[in-house]
This record gives sequence, C-alpha cells and structure tokens, in this order.
Amino acid sequence: MKISINKNELQTAIQKLSKATPNRSTLPILSCVLLQTNDNEIILRSTDLEITIIISISASVEKEGSSAIPIHTLINITNELPDGRITIEIDDQHKIKLITELGTYNLMGKPAEEFPAVPEIDKEKPLPIKSDLLSEIIKSTSFVISHDELKPALTGLYLKLEKNRLTTVATDGHQLVRYIVSDYVTDGFTGEVIIPRKFLSLLGSLLADDDKTQLWISTNHATATSEGVKVLTRIIDERYPDYESVIPKENKKKLVVNKERFLGAVKRTSIFSNKMTHQISITPDKGTVLIKTEDPETASRGQEEMKGEFSGEPLTIGYNANYLKDIISHINDENVVIKMDTPISSTLFNGETTEKNRDITMLLMPIRLND
Repeated sequence: MKISINKNELQTAIQKLSKATPNRSTLPILSCVLLQTNDNEIILRSTDLEITIIISISASVEKEGSSAIPIHTLINITNELPDGRITIEIDDQHKIKLITELGTYNLMGKPAEEFPAVPEIDKEKPLPIKSDLLSEIIKSTSFVISHDELKPALTGLYLKLEKNRLTTVATDGHQLVRYIVSDYVTDGFTGEVIIPRKFLSLLGSLLADDDKTQLWISTNHATATSEGVKVLTRIIDERYPDYESVIPKENKKKLVVNKERFLGAVKRTSIFSNKMTHQISITPDKGTVLIKTEDPETASRGQEEMKGEFSGEPLTIGYNANYLKDIISHINDENVVIKMDTPISSTLFNGETTEKNRDITMLLMPIRLND
C-alpha cells in the first residue's frame, strides 16, 4: 500500500479516533487504527469493542491496501511534524514507512485481518433530533449518569420516544434529571433505549454542531454520523428503574434563591465540611436561608446566611455538598426554585422560569445530619 495525505487532516482524524482506543487492553490490536484505501480516500477505524469510530478523509492512493497501525505513534509523530504531506508505504510484511520532508520513520503494523469487524447493524431507524436540542439534553443530564458498572442501566441516558413527546432521564441513585420535550415530533424510531455515557460524551467532540448530524437506533446499536465521521455504540440492554415513583408529587415547602449567590454560599461553606461525607445543611425560614456545616473531627465549621423567599413550615435538611453544587450549577436561570417536604424525602430543583414545551426536573436525595 502507498498513499499520500495532508498531515493536518490525518492528525485531526487520529485524534478523534483515539477517543475509542483503550488505554489498556488484553488485545494489543485495539491500540492500533485500521487504515484501508477506497478509491481516492482512506477509511480509518478504531474501537474499544463498545464504541467504534470510522472516519473517511481524502488521499492520493498510489497502491491499494490495508493495515493496522499503532495509533499513539501516529499521534506523536503528527504532533511534531510541520504542515505538509505524509507518504505512507506499507509492504506485505506490514512494515510501515512514513516519509516526510524532514525525514523517514519506520515502524511495524499488524495484519488488517486481526482488527475487529464493524458491528452488524440490524433494522436501523432514524432518530430525528436537532443538534442544538441534543446538545442541551446531554449538557443538562449527563452529569448525573452513573459510573457504577455494577448498575449498567444507570451508566447511560434513558430515552423514551413517542410520536409527540421525548422524555430523557439520567440518575446515579443520588441525583436524577428528567428532561421532557413536549413538542417533539417523529416519524422514525419510537420506543425506549438506553444510550451509554461514553457515546454521549463523544458526540460533542466528534460531530459537527449543525443539522448535518444524524442519529439512528437499531436492535443493538446507536449510530451517529456527520461529515465523514461515523460513531457506533452498543446500546445498554437493561431495564431502566421506575424513575417516576421516586419523583415526589407533594413537595409544598418552596424556597426561591438567587442561583449565583446560593451556589457561592454552598461552595464556600462546604470547604469546611467533613472530607468523607461532604455534609452541609440548609435551613430556610421566611425571608432567609442558613447554609451551614460542621466537622467535629477537625473542629472546623462554616455558615452563611442569605436572602430567600420561603413558604411552609421551617425545616433543616442535609445534602452532600458536591451533589448540591452539581445540581445548582446546571440550572440555567437567575433564580433557583427548591421544593422540599421532610428532612428525609427527596428535594426538587427547577429554574424559576420555564421554556415553552420544555420541562426539566432535577432531584436530589438528602442525607441524615449528624446529631
């Protein structure tokens, strides 16, 4: 095989492909990128067996062929080379020669036959969703997706697609976000699917932020494409928990606070909280709210009082400060509305204003305060 390619185009492609290359694997072939020629372009592919990325870029093909090339070596050399073209020659023994204006570099590749095949896609249906809406959903929900591999259903974003409604849910068991789009219209995929967290994080960095991005759902896979980039993932074949049963309907105690002032108070006060529990308490009462923490182990404590509009019987409720900061920072509004019931029941968080046909509900479980 012999090809000539623009260095910058190759560099950009392999940096994207590296996102599906595992840092450690029992299969050495997965540390490579598969290179295949196709007329006047090359097709590059990487995979960690869960995510597959395929990128096509233009090239001058003098001799057809295919080979698996160590991706980190390609990344390192293209990072150090100036702009220009790279000629790649690969012989029948998979000896690779990189020829540039500055020098020639040699390395060993692997047979293309050793590289995992592209997953078979069965009964694929389009999932029509605009890039800006998809980006907003991912931004609003992905921060609570669980990293606990022992609970696989929670390691992805749950989507329920109906003809005129889209519901997305993410939770880690402590926090939950439900995002409902009530003016969603589809003539494509309908049903329920759980899309892995890693696939969602890749979409923002790999795909163009415009309406050229297209999504498909099949029996076992989700696929996204945009301008020469294709990303495939296995969907999570698990039953999602009954999230509706944990969203309270009777939280009548209502606190309204300025988002930035409240977030700042929580950040500052939590510095003095216990480093294991990150325990912080909130005590709203009429026109004020007290944010407080105390750690007997280090004899440290902190508290702030700020203005807030509160209706209902006073109470003191405890939270993990890290979770509380996450929830507050992801509310896109000047004021935060906090609805509570008891010190041991879940709390709801919303913005004070709501966008038409959008309903975003955030939930946080409290923690028991030390006596």
